[in-house]
Amino acid sequence: MENPSYAQSASSVTKALWWCAGADEHFLLKSPMQDRVKYAGIGGIVFCTGLLACFSGGFAFYTIFGPKNNAINDTFSWGALIGSIIFGIVWGLIILNLDRFIVSSTGKGDGTDKVTWKEFGQALPRIIIALILGFAISAPLEIKILESEIDSELSAYQKEYAEKLNGQTDILFKQKVAKLEKDKKEYEDKLKGYEAELKVYDDEIDGLVQRQQAEMQDKRAYGFGPVAKKMQQDIETKRAEKDKFIQLKSAEVKAWRKQLNFTDGQINQLSDDLRKAYKDNEKRSHGYDGLLKRIQISHEIGGIIPWIILGVFLCIEMGPIFFKMMLNKGPYDYMVENYNKLQQVEAGVISESKLYEGANGLLHMEKYTYLDYEAAKAEREEKMQRQVNLNKQIIEEWERNKMKEIKDDPTKFYNNPNDPTNNSGNA
Repeated sequence: MENPSYAQSASSVTKALWWCAGADEHFLLKSPMQDRVKYAGIGGIVFCTGLLACFSGGFAFYTIFGPKNNAINDTFSWGALIGSIIFGIVWGLIILNLDRFIVSSTGKGDGTDKVTWKEFGQALPRIIIALILGFAISAPLEIKILESEIDSELSAYQKEYAEKLNGQTDILFKQKVAKLEKDKKEYEDKLKGYEAELKVYDDEIDGLVQRQQAEMQDKRAYGFGPVAKKMQQDIETKRAEKDKFIQLKSAEVKAWRKQLNFTDGQINQLSDDLRKAYKDNEKRSHGYDGLLKRIQISHEIGGIIPWIILGVFLCIEMGPIFFKMMLNKGPYDYMVENYNKLQQVEAGVISESKLYEGANGLLHMEKYTYLDYEAAKAEREEKMQRQVNLNKQIIEEWERNKMKEIKDDPTKFYNNPNDPTNNSGNA
């Protein structure tokens, strides 16, 4: 007998949990409290799984697409945060819907609290899906739980990786600088050689000038005499040789100075490139802040903790499946079963339980009778049988008429091909 007080005692939260469990609210409102609590509990687990998947998906999205920096530095991005919230909600709804389908499609087996191998085999595809979902949900939450330890280890790894990259950059930089320094020294040596040759000219000119001055000092009484004039000619000749040498070497010296300035510029540019490369290396090292690296570190430093977290989430994910298989059939299940059979009858389908003797013992099977099909089949068979009977009667009546004609005038049925009046072919 229906108890109307049940309908009044079911809150909106309870009905929402029933929906999460894939149960029928109409029949649960007519069921005793035991059945209602069962399905509310299963629905609660399914809802919590979806909620955890929401947080897990949001954190995974932010870890993958969020800003990359030193692991111990707090950075923030509104765009990544909003995207993470949207993705987390969508991911949570997907997992909630999958779990709701898995739980609602899982039967109760033999209706007892024992989980047989047959029941386990039938539920194996759903268990495999639940395992995969459990891994997907637990990994991001696992690294969130161990975030501080992972950040510390990840920061050390980032620094070590940055130093490794800087070492490689230094080697490459030194190779380039060594080549440029070699080229620079080559041009400096050429310019030094040119300056040395100019100094030779200057020294010779200075020597001639000093000798001229000494000569003029000794010959003050005679003034600028023939010897001094001869020395002045030598000085002018030497200066002309110097000017000719400078003119001859000017284009070459200009090219050397240009190449030397260019090489100095390249060396200075390499110094700027080195500082930029250090910044790029630091940025690259911060790139090791993704989901995969964090999961790897969590298993390296977490010991048994990550596996315990994974086991907990697997229990949460697969728990409703095993709970459904361990539930004893109650009034709710019989009401649903009765309603389904009534619907089958109204649709013209009747099911009967049959026991068959098999090689491994008794087999329980369901036999389905499709009333519309059976009626149409019987009607068609009856129609065909009536048609066969009518055809048989027609043939018998035709045979009787022919036999009567033969008895009355057998000559009509004689076959004489030479008789032009023979019309037996009409028989």
